[in-house]
Amino acid sequence: AFNFGITGSTDRGAMAKIISDMIVPEFVPQQGVRIETDESAAAPTVNASADDVEEAAKSLPPPSSLASVRLSTAEFEKDDDTNFHIDYVTATSNLRAKCYRIEPADRHKTKGIAGRIIPAIATTTAVVSGLSCLELVKLIDNRKKLEDYKNGFVNLALPFFGFSEPIAAPKQTYNSTDFTLWDRFDIPHNITIGALIDFFRNDHNLDVTMLSCGVSMLFSFFFPKKKLEERKKMKVSQAVEAVKKEELPAYMNHLVLEAFASNDAGDDVDLPYIRVNIRK
Repeated sequence: AFNFGITGSTDRGAMAKIISDMIVPEFVPQQGVRIETDESAAAPTVNASADDVEEAAKSLPPPSSLASVRLSTAEFEKDDDTNFHIDYVTATSNLRAKCYRIEPADRHKTKGIAGRIIPAIATTTAVVSGLSCLELVKLIDNRKKLEDYKNGFVNLALPFFGFSEPIAAPKQTYNSTDFTLWDRFDIPHNITIGALIDFFRNDHNLDVTMLSCGVSMLFSFFFPKKKLEERKKMKVSQAVEAVKKEELPAYMNHLVLEAFASNDAGDDVDLPYIRVNIRK
């Protein structure tokens, strides 16, 4: 409220009344979410498609609508009880602690801890956060030139601030087509394994010999003939579920596959990852 110039209330009684009238909906765990407890298991691959990024950009308000917005800086002050800063930190940190069965801290202890960590918040952490946000703004602005972006090197003890242009990603080639580790084959539909193999044969003159998703082998030339035919008829999501022996979570919209292939000369070629939209 202070940041946006909204007049708030400091009346504890009024706050207590508002809270007492609130109806908190009963917590219902999200379906299809699996929490991995095995540290040796492969980490799930999360990739945002170009459509996801575009939808996120469209949801942002136009810059013209924010012309009149003015933000006020709120400086953290632990010794001013009227700003409720310590009360807020105490409440939120104890809620977090309760989730992980950590012993909660009273207001006095919280105030002491907050007083000791202020220097860290106000220095290196703030610089790194600010520089990261600057690069994120460029990304949202759809900057295409590599020289528009910057790597930052900071040493506050000297002090030293240095910036350099990032190095372009190394290029690889298949059938005279250049690609980098950022490129993907985007498959817009949940097609079958056989259709995916045909896509590479017909559109790229490549023969897929193996196809995997994380640690799950979906297709390989050394599979028995019967198993090969069964896999070719499966959709990508069905093949992954069959190998993992579990359903894919409802929130997962894309699967990232890795393909091993050879060209017409019989030479193995490196390929970009394959991103399949399994919800269309």
